[in-house]
Amino acid sequence: MAGLNGQQAAAIVILGAGSLATARRIQQRYPQAAIHGLRGRVEGADSQYDSFADTLRALYRQGTPIIALCAAGIVIRCLASVLDEKGAEPPVLAVAEDGSAVVPLLGGLSGVNGMARELGEALGVAAAITTSGELRFGTCLLNPPEGYALADLEQGKRFVSDLLAGEPVRIEGDAPWLAQAQLPASDGAQRTIHVGCEARAASRSELLIHPRAVVVALAAGAPGLAEQVRGALRAAGIAEPSLACLLVAEQAMAEPSLQDAAAELGVALRFAAMSGTLADMAAQALPGARLSEQQGLVVAVAPAPLDVAGVGRKRGRLAVIGLGPGAAELMVPAVKAELSRAQDILGYETYVRMAGPFRHDQVQHCTDNREEMQRARHAFELAAQGRSVVVVSSGDPGVFAMAAAVLEALHASTDPAWHRVDLEILPGVSASLATAAQAGAPLGHDFCVMSLSDNLKPWSIIEKRLDLAAEADLVLAFYNPISKSRPHQLGLALDVVRRHRKGDTPVVLGRDIGRPGQTLKVVTLAELQPGMVDMRTMVLVGSSTTCTFERLAGGCWAYTPRWYPAPR
Repeated sequence: MAGLNGQQAAAIVILGAGSLATARRIQQRYPQAAIHGLRGRVEGADSQYDSFADTLRALYRQGTPIIALCAAGIVIRCLASVLDEKGAEPPVLAVAEDGSAVVPLLGGLSGVNGMARELGEALGVAAAITTSGELRFGTCLLNPPEGYALADLEQGKRFVSDLLAGEPVRIEGDAPWLAQAQLPASDGAQRTIHVGCEARAASRSELLIHPRAVVVALAAGAPGLAEQVRGALRAAGIAEPSLACLLVAEQAMAEPSLQDAAAELGVALRFAAMSGTLADMAAQALPGARLSEQQGLVVAVAPAPLDVAGVGRKRGRLAVIGLGPGAAELMVPAVKAELSRAQDILGYETYVRMAGPFRHDQVQHCTDNREEMQRARHAFELAAQGRSVVVVSSGDPGVFAMAAAVLEALHASTDPAWHRVDLEILPGVSASLATAAQAGAPLGHDFCVMSLSDNLKPWSIIEKRLDLAAEADLVLAFYNPISKSRPHQLGLALDVVRRHRKGDTPVVLGRDIGRPGQTLKVVTLAELQPGMVDMRTMVLVGSSTTCTFERLAGGCWAYTPRWYPAPR
């Protein structure tokens, strides 16, 4: 993760091209962090924005850790109107454009000082930490490191105030990070830091810190599962903040109630094969843990905080995404987010390159454009191993693209591991929609989308559908209109259309819309010749009601009215 204690990935926000080199150095330390650059001033950022202040405020409200490469005062003024209660805010840091200074601003209770130290180490500078407790003791007792949780924040504030006032402290339990801190330790101290998993109330002179060393194992999901887990923890005398994850039999991997329970409890979900009892599964996943059966569940207490990534495995994810026509600003945010967290990216090489840039830890699997089924099967094989996988399409994945191939591969598979994968189809802006938007609104009424390629269906079917769609007076959108291997088919298609359309019918030709060098023009059906079109051209043939009129800036608008004349 880009932050501490399981936070979401950070956002690196820059204002100018001079900050990009520093941003890339920060991204090496936090590989999942995305670089956000000001549109028109920064080329090569992962995403672009138009308003610096609006972007910072939106990220803050989303709880996204913010690393802003600019003066600290700019960040403070931008966020002043949205500052939340202390303890509920994400880490916010200001970093000098050249990386010469790191200043933690907000999020002292969510790990900002830890991030500042990590950034300072990555950039070779000392972080400007001003928090009294951290400066005095070398650690933040109110924000324990990953693997530990504070029992009571308000109690913790009073406790730290006592220590800052000179009270000595003794430590009960095992926490190596506390042993390395510069605490005023004394064996006879009245103030105690107690580290343990047991559920109990703290006294006025005590600070309770719970190691995240507990796993609850279960066979399947069920309504009210979160409360059942809490009941098992209470029965075992375990504090809920000590819960690190739920370990579930892999046969139940796709049950929605598991996701709901994990979200409510704020823990991870991990899965393991269950060939015997729940206790057997827990013992195999957590060697050395103390096990107890509680209310039909197994509570496992490890001797130290757990690295959740080493417990069982996560549910694999496969997302089939659409990049849109090519321009980064036309890619939907959900697709950008999916690409940022993917471990494996599969697709036709041209489209995979369009989806980048990628981090060094992301694996690209580029294949020929005709290897759709092999690509889909490979994607499921990777996802079934617990990996996060993205299959890339241009445009929309469900329009003559990879979504159908992925679902066909799944439909044909008898491997239960494939069917347990978290599969999602994320939409993109299809070429017909992008071209129509550039031209105006030629798809404003009923329309038909067709591919003129006969690689996967016979030409006789194409010709029949063309004839019926043209007779029905639908606007026609042609994908794959022509290629070197079938140069004659667009001419044949136009012959069919001309049986039902007048020669003055508007036709929109959009080539490489959304990509560098895009062109758009509107001709009439009588003027249209196959030589005006290539494989990268989207052809939109209007209906009897499609209109055009001149634009002041040159060219013309094309649109199809929402109304339709009543039959005579």
